[in-house]
This record gives sequence, C-alpha cells and structure tokens, in this order.
Amino acid sequence: MTTPGPARTAPTSAPDGVMLAPAPAPTPPVSDGFAIETHGLGKRFGSIHAVRGLDLRVPRGSIFGFLGPNGAGKTTTLRLLTGLAHASYGTATVDAIQIGLTDGRLQRRIGYLDQDPRFYGWMRGVELLEMVARLHGLQGAEGRRRVAEILETVGLEDAARRRIGTYSGGMLQRLGIGQAIVNHPSVLFLDEPVSSLDPEGRRDVLEIIERLRGTATVVLSTHILTDVERVCDRVAILNYGSLVIEAPIDELLQRYAQPVYEIDPEPGQADALARLADAIRGQPWMRDMRVEHGLLRVFVRDPAVAGPALLPLLASTGVTLASFERARPSLEDVFLHLVANGARPAEEPGPTPTGSPVAGAGSDAQGTRGAQEIGGAHVIDGAVPVPGAPSPRPELPTEPAQRPDGAASSRPDLPTEPAQRPDGAASSRPDLPTEPAQRPGRAVSSWPEHSAGSTTRGDQRPTAGSERQPDRMPSSWPERPTGPAHRPDR
Repeated sequence: MTTPGPARTAPTSAPDGVMLAPAPAPTPPVSDGFAIETHGLGKRFGSIHAVRGLDLRVPRGSIFGFLGPNGAGKTTTLRLLTGLAHASYGTATVDAIQIGLTDGRLQRRIGYLDQDPRFYGWMRGVELLEMVARLHGLQGAEGRRRVAEILETVGLEDAARRRIGTYSGGMLQRLGIGQAIVNHPSVLFLDEPVSSLDPEGRRDVLEIIERLRGTATVVLSTHILTDVERVCDRVAILNYGSLVIEAPIDELLQRYAQPVYEIDPEPGQADALARLADAIRGQPWMRDMRVEHGLLRVFVRDPAVAGPALLPLLASTGVTLASFERARPSLEDVFLHLVANGARPAEEPGPTPTGSPVAGAGSDAQGTRGAQEIGGAHVIDGAVPVPGAPSPRPELPTEPAQRPDGAASSRPDLPTEPAQRPDGAASSRPDLPTEPAQRPGRAVSSWPEHSAGSTTRGDQRPTAGSERQPDRMPSSWPERPTGPAHRPDR
C-alpha cells in the first residue's frame, strides 16, 4: 500500500527568464439551496463599470425580481449569467455550473428571453417551437408532444398555425417565453418581458410566469414595480452596477417603507388644500409630504401619533374629502427611498483579477485586459489612450509642418507650396497637370483621350488644349447651344 505524499503546492518563484502562468481563480463552494450564486462578479467596458463586484444568491424555485433604473446593469448581469458575455472579474454559478464554460452544459440547463426578441416573421408559431425543440434534441413524437404542452401553457393553441409576423406584442412575448422553456430549464431568465405591453398583454404574461412557480427558478428583470410585487418572492435592487439590497419583499416593506396617509380632496379646493398643507408641514410627526395627481400623501414618523392628529387638522381647514386612508406601503416607496437619491459612484478601475476573469472563461476583448502600456501609451481595457499620455505612434513627427498661410498642416509629408491653377487659384493636387485636356470638337473633358498604342493611364495626361473656364468645372458632356434651336421645317 502506497502512502500518499504531501500535497504539491504551486511554486511561488521561477528561474530567471521563465514566467509562470497565473493560478486559476478559485471556484467558490456551491450551495444546494441556491440556483444562482455570484462572488464579486463584475463587468467593465473600457473605464465604464457596468457591474461592480456583485455578490448575490437566488434561492431555488423562487421567482426573483431584478430591479433597477435604466442603466443599472440588469441586462449586463443577465448576459453574464447566461454566458452571452464574459465577466471582467469575479465568479458565478448557475444551477451549480460555473459560468464562462464552453461545453454547453449551462445552455442546456437554462432558458432565456431577450428584452427585444426577434423571430422569423415568415415562420408559424408552431414551426418556431419545433425548430427550438430539435435544437435541444427533442425529435419526432417527443418533440411534437413538448410543443403541444408549451402552446397550451402560453395560450397560443389557436394561433399556432399563424405566421409570426401577424402576432401582436403580447403574443410575441408569450411565444418568447414558450421557446425559452422548451428544454425544461432549471433556471429561466426573463429580461423586461412586459415593458412594451398593454395592460391586457402584461396580465397574460404575468399569469404565465405565475404558473411557472415551483417548476423552475425564474429571474425577472424589470422596472415595473407593481408587477414585481404581484409575482416575485424576493428582489434585488441594482443602482449604477452595484447591489443596493437583496431581501424578501415583505421584509423590504417592513424595514424601509414609511407609514403614509393618503388624502384625496374633492376638486376645486385649491385654497383649502394649501391651508391644510401648511398646517401639516409644521407638525413634528411629519416626515415628508407629496402631491401626486391631486392626491396628498403624508409620510409620518409615528402612525399612532399622526393618525389622531390628522383628523382635527382636516376639520379645521375645511377641506371636503373624497377619501382618507392609511395606505399600504408599496415597493415603489422603498425603491425611491433606496435608489432615487443614490449618488453615482466615481468611475475607477475595478479589482485586478489574480487569475482568469472567470474560471474556465476566455479573455474578454471588452473588459479583461486591464491597464497596459501599448506603444508607449497608457491604455485601459483597449480604450482610447488617456488624454495627456504619450502618443502610441512615436514614429510620427511631433512638430507640425507649417502651411504658407501660417496654419499647421496635419500632413507634413505633403508639399507646403500649392500648385497654381490657370485661374490663379491654388490646386489641392500638385501632382496633376495644370491645364485640362480637350477632346476634339467637344467641351473640355475631365479625362484625357488615350492615343493608339499608348500604355499610359491615369496621371499621365496630355496638357495641350484650351484652358478651362475659371468659373466652371470641366464637363464630360458637350455644351448645349446658347441660341434658339431651328427645326428643319422652319
């Protein structure tokens, strides 16, 4: 029996002239309770950080809301998690599979609906689903059975034989969800699935998402907060590429939503409403007050004190009310509280990875090169050299040539003395003849005649002929007569 020796460790130094390859980034432990885990995940586009050090855990079987204003990094994060983009640094796993691998395992376990899906308009809905089924290896009767199940799930049985080009926006989104679940994905990514739909289309799509609860982990990226409250269990809020908070919705409402009273006055009471606002503004229990679409919303510190105090104020100012109630805190209030006043972080280089950007991933042309010296210039991620840095083309002259008028020339290799045209104007092409060629019996031509047996073309043009008119360009067509035309019968 052989006794195992001590574990080998990577050498920390190398002989002179030998460069060691960087150690690969360590693979984080995978928890069975989470469908998605990210550790310091980031993406840079030049000096722009689209995603900054994202640490996130998404429980299995949940409907997870991914929130944030436009440009917060939601779509970029989804593209990293689905393998459509490479991370600049950090690691992540989806269904216990490391992102960035190219063996196809991740793609077989996930489904994805793009923010703006495009399908072949000439195909029928059922044909598209059958094609996707074949791509996933579902052939023959098995594939047809799966397509029939999907058409029933997304409610497109009656429109299955119609061409996709005739589908409405809501039908296209339902078809998009259908093609994303053909392979029974463990994790389903939906990027803004209801952003361009009317209320009826949004309702239909949200009902489909609710029916998927328990069959897959659904990650829903959106900025429509009422939809998130309706279908999601947990939410993560991004702002400027950074994670602001991640928690169950009920916990967020309890922690961050402020108690609010809504006062809806009858129309035509501007003066009384102004008196009421002035009276409320001076109360110590008031935290904030807003007027939204004629509705007065009063945010208070302590509802037990504010509630009894508001009613006498309403009576004393003489405001006639349509309704008065303590409103349920909404996710929108929490979102605005956490995001609306958030400052934009300064753009600065992110962490430099010690190994590969993502274990098993190749280098990304748009964000993994880091700061380098290229041709003497300081370049960040292949972007334009930083202003003030040395020129990346040191072979070009640094002193500009002077033109006769005193202005600097951007082409020092061109002659500084312009050639003169017959009309006295300076020519921009000193290598061309100064006198245009003339074709016999015709107007001045911009191209010379080629003599028989001549092998010269282009720049070897004869200079004999009449001069070009100074106020007109040469024409390849004969001049029209200036006098009246005479017909043979006149």
